[in-house]
Amino acid sequence: MTEPAVKRVVIAGGGTAGWVAAAALVKHLGPLLDITLVESDEIGTVGVGESTIPTSRSFHELLTINEPAFMRATQATFKLGIVFENWGRAGDRYVHSFGEIGKRSTWMADFHHFWLEAQRQGFGGSLADYCFELQAAEAGKFFKGDNFPINYAYHLDATLYARFLRGLAEPAGVRRVEGKIARVEQDPESGFLTALALESGQRVEGDLFLDCTGFRAMLIEQTLQTGYEDWTRYLATNSAFAVQTRATGPAAPYTRAIAHEGGWRWRIPLQHRVGNGIVFSSDLMSDEQARLKLLNDIDGEALTEPRLIRYRTGARRKVWNKNCVALGLASGFIEPLESTSIHLVKVAVTRLIQEFPFGGCQPALAERFNQQSRHEIEGIRDFITLHYHLTERDDSPFWRRCREMEIPDSLAQRMASFREAAHAWQEGNDLFRVDSWVQVLLGQGLRPGSYHRLARMMDPGALRAALATLKGNIDAAVARMPSHEQFLASYRAASDG
Repeated sequence: MTEPAVKRVVIAGGGTAGWVAAAALVKHLGPLLDITLVESDEIGTVGVGESTIPTSRSFHELLTINEPAFMRATQATFKLGIVFENWGRAGDRYVHSFGEIGKRSTWMADFHHFWLEAQRQGFGGSLADYCFELQAAEAGKFFKGDNFPINYAYHLDATLYARFLRGLAEPAGVRRVEGKIARVEQDPESGFLTALALESGQRVEGDLFLDCTGFRAMLIEQTLQTGYEDWTRYLATNSAFAVQTRATGPAAPYTRAIAHEGGWRWRIPLQHRVGNGIVFSSDLMSDEQARLKLLNDIDGEALTEPRLIRYRTGARRKVWNKNCVALGLASGFIEPLESTSIHLVKVAVTRLIQEFPFGGCQPALAERFNQQSRHEIEGIRDFITLHYHLTERDDSPFWRRCREMEIPDSLAQRMASFREAAHAWQEGNDLFRVDSWVQVLLGQGLRPGSYHRLARMMDPGALRAALATLKGNIDAAVARMPSHEQFLASYRAASDG
């Protein structure tokens, strides 16, 4: 057996993407690889990815990360979902929770079909009544234990998170090189990357390069000129301001996404502060208008100056090109509405570990990787586009544009299927489950014209009793839970002890 064709992995850039990759690779393939991460303390990171989805917990389990230690280091709080305000119409409010709606009692029809039949018969209440995590979020409560299943994610300080992961990766064998990249060297015949040349004169050679240089995309785009597919026609926002504020009350176990006349703003509660931001289209709202609106709408004292972030929604045409794999913002960007940025880094790194090119970066392997990555990000694009397009708001040019804009055929099909028959689905590498699609479709105001008739085979009394029992069990469980703030305090005390 000869030595593997790919042994030296060079990660260009730190931040969340770089250190997620470094920590995962060294944990699972460390003895087989030489891993070097190049970053400069002089180059800042976007650092607003402070909200995650439940897949982060699975990723942490793969890395055997101690949850209390992680939460202490990143000042994290628990997250049960996202509260959407003013999206369908001004004054509307709904929750996209991480929980399962109802029970999976049959392969023929999902729970919401039974609920729709109950609605026809005049009972059943709100669909939200049948989701445990949603009701816990609404009550501001949280609890986790061995015999208490609950689906949750985290709010975290992105800067502290990268530092925490670095603290795991470096002792395990990742070599960090401080310095700015001056140029990227390529093989003159194959075009494969060969080394990063730093401003200091140092060269860092490698066999496989991971581009974690953010929007600059120094390797995948500036050097390899891979190409970028612009999705602005679907998602018109292109700018954001981010600011941190002092907390003014207990941390809620959810993110708030509050629509305004020109986009939306976020509120993410951490243990030590609150992360805030405003997302807008610079075509329809000036930077100064957005900045002032953010500062006028936030609660609590601002701890930082608002920081402007420009972006262009879309995806790299290939995230794996030659011997370069782009991660994070270098691979593309879907705005932060559903907190998917960190997830996309983690799922890409997980796939890279599974399909690592020890024998060399061959076209078939890269093509498969690219196909999977494209399917994932297109599904996320569709889901987020749904929030904007499916609205009754017409109070501003921004929302009129969203209502009238072109949407992908794949999203149009999903919307039509739900409108006509209450049908929702998840397939392949889809990130968002049936429960997510149903919560957002209904939350945005789309009522199905028909649904599966299976529930009509149930005795009306039995259907009523089943729904009442399910709701009663959820209400009783939520009533027993401590508040999110109380649980955080006890969790911190136990981990400190």
